[in-house]
Amino acid sequence: MSETNRFQIAHLGTAKFKSPLQLSTVRGDHIFNFVSEADKLVFDLSMDQYAQCLSDGVEPNCLEKAGPRQNIFFQPEETTAAIVTCGGLCPGINNVIRGVVMALHYFYGIKRIIGVPYGYEGLNPEMGHGFVELTPDKVKDIHQFGGTFLGSSRGGQDVSVMVDTLVANNVNMLFAIGGDGTLKGVDAIGAEIKKRGANISVAGIPKTIDNDIDLIDESFGFETAFDVASPIIRDAHNEAAGAYNGISIVKLMGRDSGFIAASAALAMPVVNFVLIPEMDFQLDGELGFLKVLKERLERKKHAVIVVAEGAGQQLFQDQNRVKDASGNIKHADIGIFLKDKIKAYFSELNVPVTIKYIDPSYIVRSAPANSSDSVYCSRLAYHAVHGAMAGKTRFVACKVNNKFVYIPISEVTKKRKKIDLESEFWFSVLQSTGQPFLLK
Repeated sequence: MSETNRFQIAHLGTAKFKSPLQLSTVRGDHIFNFVSEADKLVFDLSMDQYAQCLSDGVEPNCLEKAGPRQNIFFQPEETTAAIVTCGGLCPGINNVIRGVVMALHYFYGIKRIIGVPYGYEGLNPEMGHGFVELTPDKVKDIHQFGGTFLGSSRGGQDVSVMVDTLVANNVNMLFAIGGDGTLKGVDAIGAEIKKRGANISVAGIPKTIDNDIDLIDESFGFETAFDVASPIIRDAHNEAAGAYNGISIVKLMGRDSGFIAASAALAMPVVNFVLIPEMDFQLDGELGFLKVLKERLERKKHAVIVVAEGAGQQLFQDQNRVKDASGNIKHADIGIFLKDKIKAYFSELNVPVTIKYIDPSYIVRSAPANSSDSVYCSRLAYHAVHGAMAGKTRFVACKVNNKFVYIPISEVTKKRKKIDLESEFWFSVLQSTGQPFLLK
């Protein structure tokens, strides 16, 4: 695939059925228009890229605009859809499940929608999980709760077995809600489907509380995560300020990217230090973290530290690295490590400190979506359904440059999104906390 069409979406074939949606094709009649296949959005909006394309005489990389098409690939009355949720919990999963079910049923008249229990395990008959029949009545209230109505699991299953299960149950489209591993898994399912010549669409809806899916603006649940974390940080500040040389350490989720920790610190600007996986910091030395923390206590008599779970792993170089079922490295506990190191450091200086350590990770990830995320989840679900009904496959529905688009799964799973330490966003965090640019 050439650079100019790296975002081209795969199709199962010609969409020859008329959409049941009563939409318009003309502007000015106050009715929403069908989205044309020709509707494209430029990916890189920079002037430099624009000038480069003009100079080279090539079209810029463009994204397919998401939305309902006038012609669809599947005949609704003969279509069966399946939904699966995988990986760790995240606010908004139930909202997406509900949105997909409602869109399939009410927009397109699809009557058979099955839920796959406990992630990809549910597509392996040997696990004995069976299926859950999903109807609007069954899912109408699930958005009020956190977690996943369908259950989840980590780790993959045999791709051939999963495709066998889809074929045996006459599934025509599979919606996978999950992060990097889940999306790679459903893309592999799509590749096997293509190899067999089957007409099954696979669509991904990116889910990662860490907001580390590449290219997309933001993953659902992320905003709720730092929203829920904010009052916890506020209370941690109260604890720290209530004691002489009080120190509060709050550990938040963020295996490889520190977006939650950084955003929570901006949302609740009482944080004095943010430690994230992207930064290489030292504990000891003139410019090390412990010395800077000591100077903070000398000035203000209290400090609040927010640390992402994946931060400071370079400090554990002698430990064995093991992986979880999803293939992610299990990180050593930086929160407990920091607490012990801080305690030992000030004890050696004979400086009294009071340290409180708080890890609200499982509370944060299990919370129901806030209003903003609820809106986002519903719109993502609708766009995923529109894309699948049009016969698109191996794509994710997402938002890029504040527009809803479709992107090939293979493009968003090439690498993890991380905080750029030279970005305005990270500079805002440093301005809010007052911590040095470097802690080494």
